[in-house]
Amino acid sequence: MSTNTNVAEQEVRRPPAGAGPVAWLHKNLFSSIPNTILTFVGLWISYKLIAGVVDWAIIRAVFTGSDGDACKVPDVGACWPFITHKFDLFIYGRYPEAEIWRANLTFLLGAIGLAGLMIPAVPGKPAFAVFTLLVYPIIAYYLLTGGIFGMPIVATERWGGLLVTLVVAVVGIVASFPIAILLALGRRSKLPIVRYSSIGFIEFVRGVPLITMLFMASVMLPLFLPEGVTFDKLLRALIGVALFSGAYLAEVIRGGLQAIPRGQIEAGDALGLSYPQKMGLIVLPQALKLVIPGIVNSFIALFKDTSLVLIIGLFDLLGIVQQSISSDPKWFSPSTPTTGYVFAGFIFWIFCFGMSRYSQMIERRLSAGDKR
Repeated sequence: MSTNTNVAEQEVRRPPAGAGPVAWLHKNLFSSIPNTILTFVGLWISYKLIAGVVDWAIIRAVFTGSDGDACKVPDVGACWPFITHKFDLFIYGRYPEAEIWRANLTFLLGAIGLAGLMIPAVPGKPAFAVFTLLVYPIIAYYLLTGGIFGMPIVATERWGGLLVTLVVAVVGIVASFPIAILLALGRRSKLPIVRYSSIGFIEFVRGVPLITMLFMASVMLPLFLPEGVTFDKLLRALIGVALFSGAYLAEVIRGGLQAIPRGQIEAGDALGLSYPQKMGLIVLPQALKLVIPGIVNSFIALFKDTSLVLIIGLFDLLGIVQQSISSDPKWFSPSTPTTGYVFAGFIFWIFCFGMSRYSQMIERRLSAGDKR
């Protein structure tokens, strides 16, 4: 009896036919002559790209030096001393060196809040949501600007680098999402004034570039404020970015709303639910799940568009790198610009790739990619 049981267990545990790395390679990469040719072409291109990057970034690179003279040798690769000497400037801008701990603490608290919300295994999601959306913004504001508990005030004109990039991107993403939901619902409203106001705002904003919105927020917004009331330049940029992103995101969400069958709303009517209850409990959860790729695509585009704040005098990561390249004669060398731009591009890629991968994980978790 036990012998038969062991045989049965071995049969159950035996891997199915065609499984294993060799079978996977044959099925996906070498299943036919055209696929085999494409595989070898792809491997050759990958080899050339990787070899070129390694040669530039490591083999021919300069790793030590106190100025650009170290990188003025023939056939030089990356000039990494430029990055190491300017690293604090690229991350914090001209934030006072003695107060950098405040920016670091802001980064740390933000990372803790996001980790608590984004990692499924972490318990206490409501508490993390309250902290991240309500408590953390207040803490971050007073930590970065100061003025309380003996912390000196640091004007936003001294902020820069990755700090400004993250502030603009995070505030823009968080603020644009509810704006987009309201605009998407407003565009489908049966009330003419609500519907046409939403349509007018969306079409107007989508018809102008972000640079125009930033100029309007920076120059024209103060004209509509009461006399003696003024907004900080960074706050004006945040308003412009949030409104611009909200208009684009509204059309993505509207696409999800239109994909929801009419029967879902009728089911809510049959249950006696109010309009906010139908939208919040039935329609929006389904609609947002369907358009996760579009939403994340808008967020990634917004993160990259933060570099446009340079137009109104705010130096984000790319702006501060560009300024360091062009205005510091100490670091003039043939390889300094390429090294600086590659560093900035790599930082942008890390954040954008992270958002993309996380959205794919959410799609799989919610089964948003399954056929309906």
